[in-house]
Amino acid sequence: MIPTHQALPSPASVLANVFGFPAFRTNQQEVCETAIAGQDLLLVMPTGSGKSLCYQLPALVRGGTALVISPLIALMEDQSSRLTALGLRAGRIHSGLDRDASRAVCRQYLDGQLQFFFLAPERLRVPGFVEMLARRKPSLIAIDEAHCISQWGHDFRPDYRTLRQHIQALRPAPVVALTATATPIVQNDIVEQLGLAHAARFIHGFRRHNLAIEAVEVSKPRRAQFTLELLRSRTRRPAIVYAPTRKEAESSAAELANAFPCAAYHAGLDPQSRERIQRDFLEGRLEVIIATIAFGMGIDKPDVRTVIHTALPASLEGYYQEIGRAGRDGQPSRAILMHSFADRRTHDFFHQRDYPDLAILDRIVQKLGAKPRHAPCNVHDLRDALEIDADVFTRALEKLAAHGGAVIHYDGTVTPGHRQWRSAYALQSGHRQQQLEKVMRYAEARQCRMAALIEHFGDVDDAAQRCGLCDFCAPQDAIAQLFRPLTSDEKQTVLAVARALRPLQGMSTGKLHKQLFPRDQMLRDEFEALLAAMAQGGLATLEDAAFEKDGRNIAYRKVSLTEEGEELFNATNLQLFIPDTAEQNPPQKRPSQPGKPRAGKPSKPDSQPELTPSELDLEKKLKAWRLEEAKKNNFPAFRIFGDKTLRAIVLDRPRTMEDLLQVNGIGPEKAAKFGESICAICAAK
Repeated sequence: MIPTHQALPSPASVLANVFGFPAFRTNQQEVCETAIAGQDLLLVMPTGSGKSLCYQLPALVRGGTALVISPLIALMEDQSSRLTALGLRAGRIHSGLDRDASRAVCRQYLDGQLQFFFLAPERLRVPGFVEMLARRKPSLIAIDEAHCISQWGHDFRPDYRTLRQHIQALRPAPVVALTATATPIVQNDIVEQLGLAHAARFIHGFRRHNLAIEAVEVSKPRRAQFTLELLRSRTRRPAIVYAPTRKEAESSAAELANAFPCAAYHAGLDPQSRERIQRDFLEGRLEVIIATIAFGMGIDKPDVRTVIHTALPASLEGYYQEIGRAGRDGQPSRAILMHSFADRRTHDFFHQRDYPDLAILDRIVQKLGAKPRHAPCNVHDLRDALEIDADVFTRALEKLAAHGGAVIHYDGTVTPGHRQWRSAYALQSGHRQQQLEKVMRYAEARQCRMAALIEHFGDVDDAAQRCGLCDFCAPQDAIAQLFRPLTSDEKQTVLAVARALRPLQGMSTGKLHKQLFPRDQMLRDEFEALLAAMAQGGLATLEDAAFEKDGRNIAYRKVSLTEEGEELFNATNLQLFIPDTAEQNPPQKRPSQPGKPRAGKPSKPDSQPELTPSELDLEKKLKAWRLEEAKKNNFPAFRIFGDKTLRAIVLDRPRTMEDLLQVNGIGPEKAAKFGESICAICAAK
């Protein structure tokens, strides 16, 4: 039995003798001392920075048994195994263990034989389980991945929402809530939902000093091959590649396995296969994992050199957590995000799947309300009576339970909840869509990648400092998107931009483009790239802004000069870089026609020919159509396709889907969504 009536060991001695560390990492000591003193706390600290020690060490100093609430079996297994390897006594209960094994662990807990007891939050709903725990109260309660408690977090779990009512019976043990990803609104929600009114907050170090982040637009059909090209160099492996679906994880793994040891990992695999693949990756027999987001929580492989996302993630919080698995050994590492407008359609599908129509939720509520008051209804009987698809029913019922419209009991019955669930459901659905919009803006942003993430998590002061590593700060070192120095004509355009902005406090990039190039002598995409180069070089700043018109929120991008930009009067020593689009998307070949540049305007690149009258008419019609489609979807027109792609459509004038798919910038997803309209416009005389 663990002794409870003796002098507490010192934190330093436990750190050295149990964990084998000569000193605390940055910020760990103050957090540990607060928990040892018995105060509740919220700790937000990046992946790989030593969060686990901040509850494990205090638990050992305080004595007794620490209760650790964890959302995933893999996370429990990993952490309990590590503690056992240190000679500590750790038990766990989860759905992968049989009833006899679970009962044995409970007996060990009651007998005081455990120092750590891991369990999933849903276990607390088992009748009598909390009462069993309260018979021998824990000395500390750790809630891992605490962002799961917040409906504003990226991985909301309804069972986490009920933790407050359960842990009250286990007090006075201090509560230590830990997470790597929590924005200020999520931090406040965690504290409120857990009832930690006087909790100390430790919000530390979102900056990763060894991680270079890149974002590059790549069509969906090219991404598997592009991933292969990126990882051919041995120095870029081991690597984790995140795919949006199980099917894409499987197909990509099959393609990459011909080049190096690689396997797919997702929740559809049986537990034994997942464990084997995970172990092979940790021990170096696999060099690359192609995974869905089911992989990674609690995985501590220090030497991951590259993390690649082959599609837009659903939130910046999830993205930050996933790229944080690279470079935990402190060595230079890289994160690469591939994206295109087609990713939006994938996320729209997932959103419709995960947030069923309100009419379905209303049917469930009405059926429950038809029962005698508080009479429980069997979940399976309820689904059969409503004749709703099983998957849709399950998600709808989970959402109702999460927002209080229904109460699901551990015995498989459900009873009505309160009537205020509709507004909460609508708010969370809208919040999820806003999260995706933020990810899309991040991918397209013209600013330091690391600084943008730091700002997202609320550390405005640290966000003012560039990382010096990403594709914005060090474009010449990027590997996903190649960059080139500016041409002499492009340098003259930079000077023209500076002259136009000097008397102003800023201007929308679209308005500035029309002012300098009224006849589209330079395409909008190329102009935006030049402005980004100016921002990279410290000559300008770019920011997202919005205005309201006719009741709608219209987004736009604003450009302003910095002090350095104000002082730019010649291009002699101008060292700026711009994406080398010719490297990834060979330009359309077309004989150029002579044309005289407009007086006082930057000259037109030779690669942009004059359009014939019929081509100008087609370009006008396509722009009008694109603007109308953008208004329908409430996003900027260039997200449908940029001016460079539009010009390619004008020059090729595709009349069939096969023709359209040959145009640079048009992939299968975009052709499926817009192809019929584009071809109709091109075919019209």
